[in-house]
Amino acid sequence: RDLPGGHGGRHGRGQQRGQRQDEEWTRRVAAEPHVHHAEHDAQLTPGEHAGHDHGHGAHDKHAGHSPEMFRDRFWVALVLTVPILYFSEQVQLWLGYQAVSFPGVELVNPVLGTVLFLYGGLVFLQGARHEIMARQPGMMTLISLAITVAYVYSMAVTLGLPGMPFFWELATLITIMLLGHWLEMASVEGASKALQHLASLVPNTAHLLTAGGIEEVPVAELRHGDRILVRPGEQLAADGVVVEGRSSVNEAFLTGESRPVAKEEGMEVVAGAVNGEGALTVEVARTGGETTLSQIQRLVEEAQSSRSRFQNFADRAAGWLFYIAVGAGLITFIVWSLVGPDLQQAITRTVTVLVIACPHALGLAIPLVTVNATAMSARNGILVRNRDAFERAREIGMVAFDKTGTLTEGAFGVREIYTAEMTDEEALRITAALETRSEHPLATAVVEEAQARGLTATGSESFEVIAGKGVRGTLHGRTYTVGRPEWVGEQGLEFPLELERGLQEAEARGENVIALMDESRALALIALADRVRQSAKETVRALKDAGVQPVMITGDAEAVARTVAKELGIERYYARVLPQEKAAKVRELKRDAPTAFVGDGINDAPALLEADLGIAIGAGTNVAIESADLVLIENDPLDVLAALRLSRATFRKMVQNLVWATGYNAVALPLAAGVLAWAGFVLSPAVGALLMSVSTVIVAINAMLLRRTNLSPA
Repeated sequence: RDLPGGHGGRHGRGQQRGQRQDEEWTRRVAAEPHVHHAEHDAQLTPGEHAGHDHGHGAHDKHAGHSPEMFRDRFWVALVLTVPILYFSEQVQLWLGYQAVSFPGVELVNPVLGTVLFLYGGLVFLQGARHEIMARQPGMMTLISLAITVAYVYSMAVTLGLPGMPFFWELATLITIMLLGHWLEMASVEGASKALQHLASLVPNTAHLLTAGGIEEVPVAELRHGDRILVRPGEQLAADGVVVEGRSSVNEAFLTGESRPVAKEEGMEVVAGAVNGEGALTVEVARTGGETTLSQIQRLVEEAQSSRSRFQNFADRAAGWLFYIAVGAGLITFIVWSLVGPDLQQAITRTVTVLVIACPHALGLAIPLVTVNATAMSARNGILVRNRDAFERAREIGMVAFDKTGTLTEGAFGVREIYTAEMTDEEALRITAALETRSEHPLATAVVEEAQARGLTATGSESFEVIAGKGVRGTLHGRTYTVGRPEWVGEQGLEFPLELERGLQEAEARGENVIALMDESRALALIALADRVRQSAKETVRALKDAGVQPVMITGDAEAVARTVAKELGIERYYARVLPQEKAAKVRELKRDAPTAFVGDGINDAPALLEADLGIAIGAGTNVAIESADLVLIENDPLDVLAALRLSRATFRKMVQNLVWATGYNAVALPLAAGVLAWAGFVLSPAVGALLMSVSTVIVAINAMLLRRTNLSPA
């Protein structure tokens, strides 16, 4: 930064920024290494990301590998396999043809087989070495054992050992295995591309507003409080608040909603969103790993790298299968050596057992389902932070909701207007005219309601604020006051009977009430309440239809809780629950049924951790999000039902794949060992490899069918 020609006029500021940036980066890496890794991984190429180790998952055997590598080796292996099959004596015998003859023709298969073994089989041999060194033999070890036995035996026959070489079996085995791994890597890499796509949403530079004008600076140099200019059509470089300008912003990447969202002064915007028709001046609130987009990147990565109990079971099953395969192979070799006609038959049966035992389908049974489930959940605005909890979601029998900000919007709205000798519209217009200058949340709600009804609320004259009471002003030569209903009696004004009844009704519902008065009497009452989310009623209904009991837990008064619960159709609710008591309430509910908790505030964190499934509303605090197992990006409680539906569908697919993979090996291993040889049925290594690949394809197709699951409520 100190070099000439660096940042010109920003030299001093740039140097200071550099020091702050380095300090900030050091702090973040020390305190939050996962953020650093998430950002680093997001910059990897597809091949690199596929080989990047996110943990100790089922695909560590592919460290350093890429789909392109397996694809290239597959096509080369296929080209070499064709002549090997053509010149194979056994294939000629089966198909009844005579291959062309020329000097040295007997060396074609040994040479091509050697090239194929070293080029196509090397990746499996290297994988086997890593597995053995880690003392975790698995699929790579089984494949390597099978192709090594096949190659060594065939070369021994070529050099004079009695028997018939089976280079063709070696070739088909390697080719089919390369194809299977190519498909596997391509499927697994699909989820990693989501991180690359998210990383690409943030521009590299931003237009920084300084005292000297506008400067283009790297996004990494932005700091809290900086102001940036976002021109029409540009992407936002950081999270912030609009301080000047008006436009519409496309946030489809975050919410899935294609319709642009109107933005004006005071409204929040997020990095990665695309600005519409107007220029915006944005004050930076969050940068780097703090931005909403970066948090989503980290959540996606955690979802990809986290391991589930089903995956752990599949990995253990694969380890057991190795020892079973080796034992079965030894027994097969010994038995066929004793009763078989020759050594070649014993080796052939042994190789076939090892081929059939390769846990390829078993290794794919869970990863392919979780990849598809993670992709589906992300497309539906659900981020999975904990796969194990996500699998438990299928057992949920009760969902407890925090009220404010979850079932409700956390913002006041006009519930009802009570008037005496004037219309609702007139009362609302006068009240809004006085409240326009007030910053109180109730005043804002009144003004918004007037605007929504198309009422013109002209400003009042002689406006004054009466501390603790309300506001007073003159409108069209007449003095009005707006404030607490108690103020009516305190001023000795008349309180009409119909307004007194309205006040009693509103207070019974736990609503906030403001009164409109003139110099002699109360003219109207406006009852306000926290607005219930539009989708909350549908969520409660859908949960009941699915056999899940909805529960509401709130710190609000009994009257408020009762009113909201009645409006939503929730029979079981708890009011006046202190923050520290929420976790205890969840613990109590868990005695009746597995319980999920949905919340958004810092005070919800203990309850989110206590629940069998913690679900955070995406607009909530970072503490709530970090405590949750699932995050609802679109802040829609209806997504809770979608998460439960997806969890149950995912579990079904996992079970189906595990049953198929283990059942396939249970049936195929005895056949490979030759238990039906007395009936004339024998299974060759090539046919065994083909059947194994068919099993893999079936598992993959079944996992893909998860995408057809309908997550919308019935």
